[in-house]
Amino acid sequence: MNHNKLLLNLARVACVLALIVIVIGAYTRLSDAGLGCPDWPGCYGKLIVPSQVEAGNENLSVRPLEQAKAWKEMVHRYAASSLGLLILIMAFLSWTKTSLSNMRMFATGLLLLVIFQGMLGMWTVTLLLKPVIVLSHLLGGLSILSLLYWTVLRQQSIQLATYSTGNIKLLPLVVIGMIVLAIQISLGGWTSSNYAALACPDFPTCQGVWWPNMDFNEGFILWRGLGIDYEGGVLHGSARTAIHMAHRIGAVITFITILTVAVQALRSGMNNLKLTGLIVLIILIAQVSLGIANIKFYLPLSVAVAHNGVAALLLLSLVTMLHQCLPVKK
Repeated sequence: MNHNKLLLNLARVACVLALIVIVIGAYTRLSDAGLGCPDWPGCYGKLIVPSQVEAGNENLSVRPLEQAKAWKEMVHRYAASSLGLLILIMAFLSWTKTSLSNMRMFATGLLLLVIFQGMLGMWTVTLLLKPVIVLSHLLGGLSILSLLYWTVLRQQSIQLATYSTGNIKLLPLVVIGMIVLAIQISLGGWTSSNYAALACPDFPTCQGVWWPNMDFNEGFILWRGLGIDYEGGVLHGSARTAIHMAHRIGAVITFITILTVAVQALRSGMNNLKLTGLIVLIILIAQVSLGIANIKFYLPLSVAVAHNGVAALLLLSLVTMLHQCLPVKK
């Protein structure tokens, strides 16, 4: 059996599933179902959402059962658990098959990250949607997705025996683009977890002015102690406005940076980089359009979820470009 091919197929399935988990997670969060099940890992003490909860169940004192929200949360948990199982199998294969010995540390690190991601999922519930935990959970999911996709790209190169000199000149710019995008995604996650997406209900101005009243000190306190229910947000208006405006400013910087990356890729003279540069450009324009639509149409759920999903695709397109810039030797 070709174990490299088996690992590649597992990584492909896991990569698709990871993207689905991220989208479902965004849908769960944006439809206010993050606390649909107030306990973890079950839901009101059950592994399947119950039709009703007995009066003595202590979780009823935390939150009454809303089946629709509970099912959204549990479907997300089922999908995330399935992803964890796939990554466990990948790690097991890397340690039991000598042909995959070079993947052992990578697969083990990925497994440890998934375990930590599961803990973040638990803390998201038990710490009542604390923004820094919600943000960390988002970034953990995107990191897992990126590493799985990197595994796919690497294993495909092995299977197809493709070799390339890469493009070292473009490499630093791609790395900068990825860093800037990661910061912008973090700002987006902070905006969402603090319910600041509609702090500025107009565009391109905010509250009718270019520079509204903002409280950055209050808006960017990462840790506020325990026992606070963050559902719906706890910050005052000027703090939420500061978060929203930081995300808007970040969007401008990110657009310019990634646009530069895409243009340079299109000018690289390498067909694979030119194609990826075009894809990056298309996804970038789509992402900016979705961000503006979120404000103009007052945060429709479908658009808000798409904004999260397209951000993940933009990240993957830059990961593709990073792989293409690195030399692949015989």
